[in-house]
Amino acid sequence: MIGMFLVLTRGHWPSVIGAWLHLTVSFMVWLLMGALSLTLAQDLHLSQTDTALMVSLPLLSGALLRVVAGWSSDWYGAKPTGILILVGELAVVVWGWLGVHSYAELLLVAVLLGIAGASFAVTLPLAGRTYPAAHQGLVLGIVASGNVGTVLILFCAPRIAASGGWHAVFGWMILPIAASLAVFVLFVRNDRQSRRAERDAHWWHNVAVMIRHPKAYWLCGLYAVTFGGFVGLCSMLPLFFHEQYHVDGIAAGSIAALCGLVGSLVRPFGGHAADRIGGLRTLILALPLVVGVVAVLGEVTNISVAVVMMVVAVGAMGVGNGVILQLASEWFPKQIGLASGVVGAAGGIGGFLLPLWLGTLKEVTGSYRTGLWVFALATGIAWGTVLLAERRARRVINPMDAPGRFSVGSEGPKKRC
Repeated sequence: MIGMFLVLTRGHWPSVIGAWLHLTVSFMVWLLMGALSLTLAQDLHLSQTDTALMVSLPLLSGALLRVVAGWSSDWYGAKPTGILILVGELAVVVWGWLGVHSYAELLLVAVLLGIAGASFAVTLPLAGRTYPAAHQGLVLGIVASGNVGTVLILFCAPRIAASGGWHAVFGWMILPIAASLAVFVLFVRNDRQSRRAERDAHWWHNVAVMIRHPKAYWLCGLYAVTFGGFVGLCSMLPLFFHEQYHVDGIAAGSIAALCGLVGSLVRPFGGHAADRIGGLRTLILALPLVVGVVAVLGEVTNISVAVVMMVVAVGAMGVGNGVILQLASEWFPKQIGLASGVVGAAGGIGGFLLPLWLGTLKEVTGSYRTGLWVFALATGIAWGTVLLAERRARRVINPMDAPGRFSVGSEGPKKRC
């Protein structure tokens, strides 16, 4: 643990703090519809499919905006892009506080809340560029643990809504967004000038290299499962525990917050494990936990057992998220902004699909069981690709390399995965 803190002194730690706070608050905004799903469904008399669509839309629009934000981070600089995102979040929550009263308006607000999802493609490159490559896994994992904002909003939103209504939740969100904006403006290092020369000379070439690289698409698939599973499940957990185990909205939000907390806190350790033993080996250990737990979760009738199992599954997804970020930064160091945006977009799309099919299949079949099986199958396929990649990596290891390293061919020197 002391070693992890010492690592932070080898770069610009105020940028790490500012990036973490930006991502934390943005996750609160991004998951706002999921946190309010029970309240909104009861207030507006929504069906399962209507609620699932409302919860899913921020995840889809956030996925698409991550690509734009990643490009902007590389082209114009991460700091100005990050400021623009926070200003956009502020405008959306003010509108939700003062001017939204119908389901149609809520759907539009849900789409605009995707602005917050773009934070991922800004904050990770911003922090990563201030530290050497040897510590990328840990630093990116620390910043990515900003998805602890999921915990805060899942825990606080139902309580605020119970006392002041769901409009009040939007109003309260103005405060953390404004505080994050102040910290980001004052303390984060501006990389715009340092990025300009690289942008003008190499940016388009670096983009072309990444687009042609099969590993980019593979990472997208993995992240769609791990991060998509994390954010999608956290969005649906209040509804899941309320309907599956008949707990009240506040208790369901607290359980969802616990799951989100574990998934958030383990992300740095996932990145750190990838730095130490290799990313593929870490994924080989983490993904089977997700497959096994999710496959049987629909059969569990005891809520205590279900909570423990969900915590284990979400924690394993958190480990996987930290690993994939480390791999992206290692394989695409010159395209880290775009890589974070594209890989993050795949994760957002996975998060969009998961609650949508869970809600739709629940309405059709009367149970979450089928939707959970589909997700377990997708995770199992992802695990199979990792096993194949690890086997291939062993075949191309040079005997002079350290364990856990493999050749990336003509792309550059030996890389640790």
